[in-house]
Amino acid sequence: MAQLNSIENHVAGVTSNVSSVYVPPLQLTKGQPPPIAANGGLSYMSFDRNGDAGTAAATAAALRLLAEGQGQAVTEMLDKAPPGPIETRWGVGFRSYSECLEYIRANDIEAPEGGVALPLRYSVFEQPSYSIVSSNALWRDPARADLAKALRKEEQDVARRCLYFPQVLRDARRIEKYYPGLSPNSPECMDKLGVALGHCESKCGNFYDAAEVERVFYPEIEKLLLEVFPGATDALVYNHDVFDKDYKGDRTEDQDNKNPGVNANYAYIVHNDLNDNSGRVRCRELLTKNLRNFGREQHYTAEQADAKMSRRFMSINLAKPMETVRQNPFVLCAWPSFADQPYITNYRIYDDRVGETTRFTYRHNHEWYWFPQQKPTEVSMLKCYDSVTDGSVSRWSFHSACIDPTAPDDAPCRRNVVVRSFVFF
Repeated sequence: MAQLNSIENHVAGVTSNVSSVYVPPLQLTKGQPPPIAANGGLSYMSFDRNGDAGTAAATAAALRLLAEGQGQAVTEMLDKAPPGPIETRWGVGFRSYSECLEYIRANDIEAPEGGVALPLRYSVFEQPSYSIVSSNALWRDPARADLAKALRKEEQDVARRCLYFPQVLRDARRIEKYYPGLSPNSPECMDKLGVALGHCESKCGNFYDAAEVERVFYPEIEKLLLEVFPGATDALVYNHDVFDKDYKGDRTEDQDNKNPGVNANYAYIVHNDLNDNSGRVRCRELLTKNLRNFGREQHYTAEQADAKMSRRFMSINLAKPMETVRQNPFVLCAWPSFADQPYITNYRIYDDRVGETTRFTYRHNHEWYWFPQQKPTEVSMLKCYDSVTDGSVSRWSFHSACIDPTAPDDAPCRRNVVVRSFVFF
């Protein structure tokens, strides 16, 4: 591990210049335990050395975790477990979807009207994880080919440290049945649960044309957000992804031309896109640097951005189908059912920043929702971040894709567009 030692010596020994890197304050939610994270939850931006935004420190930590072998030990334990259910501290899990589905049916696990019982995939490794993003120079450096090979295997093994657990989905259109007086279309629903339902009859004719999506669909969603949240001052839709497993055209991502490509894979691991740190970092990057902002350019100074972010702001993801969803639905978990649960941080290492996403371990009482056969005019909304930390509102939802066991075998896979936004108050 000579290269690991070299990286660690660089991190420890280089005298830092005055850093211009934004370091988010660690803002835990009242009543929620600290996250399962490196550095006590402190952002790697705090370990900036000469403008590297903490990427050297994060890379060293990733290699150190790999050398310690804890993740590999969990992978081997799961691989060597006898066939059938695996007892975990949280409940019975399964290596395969089909095994978990058999368990659900054998135990007559039922769902309420409009709902469905099915397997969802959770992490069982309660340690922070690291992902070197595809654009990182590490992958193109011949001198670090061995490290790249080991890190790529580790990223693949992350999925092997997950199990399927039985869960019940409720119909999100029937939220008032579970929370009397709470409309799924209301800002109060987002405040309480971290999920909501919007309505949009888009004039966008081609969701595979990134320029048209930016020109037509982004303003439509910003208008929708301001209608759903009447107390908001402005909304910013900044990028999007298209999901279509069966797409036959060019899927290539082209960041220079603001084209996200077309995703062939659905995210089947229970996760959230942001956390306490990255919610603030992502917002400030957009306001001051236009980083991966496909929409309206922002030109805030650091001081102006800080002032704007001193008030409440939220990150909302919105998913709109291109056609009625028949398979691979998008499912959301309500904040009250996991507000007392620590999240597990996943660090995404770029060349110039360290992003943070989150994973979660299973709990039987997680309150999951879906929109069965979601229509093209229905927009599912999930909160990825809220700057309010006093426990009075949801901080985020977590979510996943799943396989609907009630769908016909020939049901087409989900075709939808997901946009990411910030809403300011």
